[in-house]
Amino acid sequence: MTESVRMGRPDLEAIRHHASRGYPEEVCGVLVGRDEDGRGRAITRVVPIDNSRVDERARRYIIPPESLRQAERSAAAAGLDVIGFYHSHPDHPAEPSVYDREHAWPWYTYVIVPVMAGDSGEPRAWRLLGDRAGFQELRIESADSE
Repeated sequence: MTESVRMGRPDLEAIRHHASRGYPEEVCGVLVGRDEDGRGRAITRVVPIDNSRVDERARRYIIPPESLRQAERSAAAAGLDVIGFYHSHPDHPAEPSVYDREHAWPWYTYVIVPVMAGDSGEPRAWRLLGDRAGFQELRIESADSE
């Protein structure tokens, strides 16, 4: 059974808009929500973060520790958690790269949006396997019908 992550269309569109606006560089952000004990995850807020990477910004991103701490504090104040991260892949598919695998953490949800020539495509969601050998794709479901 494929695990799922639920997101509202406005959050998906916010990620896509951020990715298009940042093209040709990678953009990044934090996913806030809750793990629903075996029923998947619900993302209730996306937090765009400025990519602080100095070099290779078209292929890499860095979320500054202070930005992550602020997102964690804000999420906790709302009774939520940071459950993952998103980033764009300029002119590449929405599939984790070797670099993504080497820098990801198990448990977290990773949403990747492809951006081809400035136009963002459909995001895909992933979770790093516990043995770090690869990623499991997660099904993105709409949370708008609730």
